[in-house]
Amino acid sequence: MATPIDFTRAQVLITGGGQGIGLALAKRFLAVGSRVLVTGRHESKLEQARRAHRGLEIFVNNISSAAGRIELATHVAEAMPGLNVLINNAGYQRRVSLAADDAPWSDSQAEIDTLLSGPIHLTRLLVPLLLAHGGAGMIVNVTSGGAYFPQPFAPVYSACKAALHSFTVNLRFAMSKTAYRVVELIPPAVQTGLGGTDAGHGAPLDEFADSVFKQLSVGERDEIGFGPTASPRFEQAAAPYREMFQEFQTRTPVKLYGD
Repeated sequence: MATPIDFTRAQVLITGGGQGIGLALAKRFLAVGSRVLVTGRHESKLEQARRAHRGLEIFVNNISSAAGRIELATHVAEAMPGLNVLINNAGYQRRVSLAADDAPWSDSQAEIDTLLSGPIHLTRLLVPLLLAHGGAGMIVNVTSGGAYFPQPFAPVYSACKAALHSFTVNLRFAMSKTAYRVVELIPPAVQTGLGGTDAGHGAPLDEFADSVFKQLSVGERDEIGFGPTASPRFEQAAAPYREMFQEFQTRTPVKLYGD
């Protein structure tokens, strides 16, 4: 069973932490005393974040390749062996409908590699390290409202987030005998400029980050939304799938972490 986590002593890795939701969460972890390492592709943004936030650790890395994920896992094992909070946040969104998308396949593949292959592979690489110290911890996968209600303006993004939601449910079950919580963070549109949107589009970033960080700290919810993704209507739509998983998960026994 998962146990409460003391964020004043936490060691935190946030992918895609040089800006947006990742950096907003990093600031709040730092403020309560956590040790925080953020990653990203753009060295200039990471350096700017480090200069602005005392104590923030950075590592330039691209998780869209298997080699990049192995490089990151190796670095974390050496630089932060006490890691106990992993936040898979790195994001990339192409806002183009299926009928209008005539870009090379490599553009769609980059989305899939960043949003789906990245967190699945990185989690697999880091779970042994996370469990090695035997203490409580947390894995947070950042999905989207589009994981539940597909967005025609970002179809590949929506598909990746839906798949990450599915992976998160299975990961939570796989970790159920450990002291780790597996949390799905479900942002609505947030003012981050994701996908080239106007920076003023969506919920204010600080309001979103304050709310979800408080809920992460309390440690009572496995799925954390904000605004539309925390509404009764959203919860009612998601509840039947959760209940069906609880019903079917025991029909085909599988090995769990901690067995």
